[in-house]
Amino acid sequence: MQRLYDFLRRHPTWVDGFWAVVLLGISVMSGTSGPENSAGTDHLAVTLPITFLLCLVIALRRRMPEAMLVLGVSMGAAQLVLDMSLAPADFALLVITFTVASNGTRWASRLALTAGLCAAPLAQLRWPEEQQSVGGQIAIVVFQTVPFALAWVLGDSLRTRRAYFAQLEERAARLEKEREAQAKVAVAAERARIARELHDVVAHNVSVMVVQADGAAYVLDTAPDQAKKALEIISGTGRQALAEMRRLLGVLRTGEHQESGEYVPQPDVEQLGDLIEQCRGSGLPVDYKIEGTPRPLPSGVELTAYRIVQEALTNTRKHGGPNTGASVRLVYFDDGLGLLVEDDGKGAPHELYEEGGVDGQGHGLIGMRERIGMVGGTLDAGPRPGGGFRISALLPLKPAH
Repeated sequence: MQRLYDFLRRHPTWVDGFWAVVLLGISVMSGTSGPENSAGTDHLAVTLPITFLLCLVIALRRRMPEAMLVLGVSMGAAQLVLDMSLAPADFALLVITFTVASNGTRWASRLALTAGLCAAPLAQLRWPEEQQSVGGQIAIVVFQTVPFALAWVLGDSLRTRRAYFAQLEERAARLEKEREAQAKVAVAAERARIARELHDVVAHNVSVMVVQADGAAYVLDTAPDQAKKALEIISGTGRQALAEMRRLLGVLRTGEHQESGEYVPQPDVEQLGDLIEQCRGSGLPVDYKIEGTPRPLPSGVELTAYRIVQEALTNTRKHGGPNTGASVRLVYFDDGLGLLVEDDGKGAPHELYEEGGVDGQGHGLIGMRERIGMVGGTLDAGPRPGGGFRISALLPLKPAH
């Protein structure tokens, strides 16, 4: 049955043709042996062509709805003119009214409604029931008009329902495309975040390891204890870098970051003390002060603050030159968190900071601006009067609207 149903859906014209043949047979059997028309013309010569054309309306109604409507209305008018009384083939007028109301153009739908409403009154005027009263004739007109009105209403309702479902499908497709676009944007943003995190982790920790390795090589023969301490710093820094890189790279592996418990949490402002001590241990003197009343901050603000200080001190170590000192100020305001990182280095012009360093491959200040922009903060970076570099940032505690 399902195969038969699918076949019929794929070949609607065959179905319509079948019913047209059935209607033609019924019409020929029941209506072609009536009396002659008023003009004296042979009855079969008049009714057979009109009956055949009305059945043709049924067969081709879905292929050419507007043309079949015009043909059906013409055959109805011919019946009135040639005095051919109502026949079973007139059922085609009801069917074509429903068809054009559901699938045809608007002008065809209006024409079908008009013709359907006029068919019964014209037929009653052409072939009146002489024994009926005026009220009875009106009742007959109403009774014959209702099927045409219902056919048109059902067809128009079907058209409206199809349009509604088409709109829903279009909306669903549009939402699906928007969802895919948002997913791509989210993936790109996540990749950019991971790239910034990796840059901060690698740039800071590797610079510490390079400085310590150079120092250890320099004092290896003259001061073995200092060389041993430098190697211990290198080892600890390397382990910390590996732990953070595992956490970041675990995000790229489906489910891995959820199954393993070895990843460290995101750094926050409480870990700035450890960062400062690490910098001091690597040979960079850093003065660290906290002003205001410390309090819990949004995780995004804490991570941004930590990474800005980390990147600023990394730039100081890379570009500040020898005998460079730095200072870090963390200021708690009522509505935000202030950061001030300064150094007195004279090793490189400030353009190197903007372009990312002497190798031209880094993205120091660019990454800072992106981070601060994500939390709605502001960044001011530039050379200090008399030498050195200053980075000042303000991070709001509430996102900007």
